[in-house]
This record gives sequence, C-alpha cells and structure tokens, in this order.
Amino acid sequence: MHKLQRISLPLIALVLGVFSCAHAQANGTAKIGVIYSGAFQDPKAGIARYGVVITKVNAEFQPIQTELNQTAARLKALEAEVSKMQQGATPATPAQIQAKIDQLDQQKKEYQRRGEDAQTNYQKRRAEALLPLQEDVAKALDVFAKARGITILLDGSQIPITYADDAIDITDAFIADYNSKNPVTAATPR
Repeated sequence: MHKLQRISLPLIALVLGVFSCAHAQANGTAKIGVIYSGAFQDPKAGIARYGVVITKVNAEFQPIQTELNQTAARLKALEAEVSKMQQGATPATPAQIQAKIDQLDQQKKEYQRRGEDAQTNYQKRRAEALLPLQEDVAKALDVFAKARGITILLDGSQIPITYADDAIDITDAFIADYNSKNPVTAATPR
C-alpha cells in the first residue's frame, strides 16, 4: 500500500503541477500551495474516512492476528520446554531434546511463513480498500485547489521541502473541507 501511495500521490501532485504550470504561463501568474498528504491518515486530525477503511480492513485480519499471537505464545512455551530439557531440569535423552528442537524449528518456520503471507495479504487488501478513497480525495483536492486559485500544488510528504510559509500550507483547510463534505456515518461504504 505504501508503495502505491508513494506512487499515486506524487503523480497527482505532478499532474496538477503540469496543468497548473501551463495555466500559470498563460496567465503570467502562479499561486503555489503545499499539502502534506501524510496527515490525511492521521487517526485524530486526518480525513475521517481513512480511519473507517483502515478499521474495517484491520477487523477482517483480526482472526489471523489472533491466531498468530496464539502461535507465538505456544512457540515461547516450546522454547522454554527445550531450554529446561537442555539444562537438565526436565529429564530427557539427547534424541528427545533434538526432536523438540527440530519441532520448534519447524513450527518457527511455519509461523514466519504464515506471518509473511498475512502481512502480504493485509497490505494488498489495504491498498485495494484505500484506492477508491484515494481517488476521491485526489478529485476533491483538485477541486479544492482550483477553487482557491492554486496553480501549483506540492506534496510535502512526498517531495522534500526545505521551507514553506505556513500561509501556503492548505493541509488542515483541505482536511476540514473534505470531512465536512464527506461525513463519516455508520453506513459509510468506503
């Protein structure tokens, strides 16, 4: 998801910038705005719909997370058992100890694979779930910038900006505008 976001948001800024530059050249003026798109997903001060979508995706993956947590606890118990056997606290033959070590190694590998698969599936699902919202936010940002006469919009979350006057930072104003026009309700599908 982050890779998609890193690609799509700078692309949006670039496209807006190219069209804005052409417009600015025709008029001889340019108004620059800065937005920090990373703030959109802030749970408290960001775009509320991001929180709804992420919460929904997290809920979908909660069962696998619970399972992974339980497996991690079982692995710790098995590690403790192996340790006791190796220290002689629990009587065992070298063959029994090796069998437990092999069992632990196999279960660790399975746990790691399952965790990696879950992480990959989560990232894919999160990206799929956020895509329609990102497209909607991009359209709203375009309308917002045009309504304010902004001809060049830079994303400070994607492009390093050494200095920008607070007066051209439209992040908070855009978030407030978007949230007021797109309220989150219990039935919000996005």
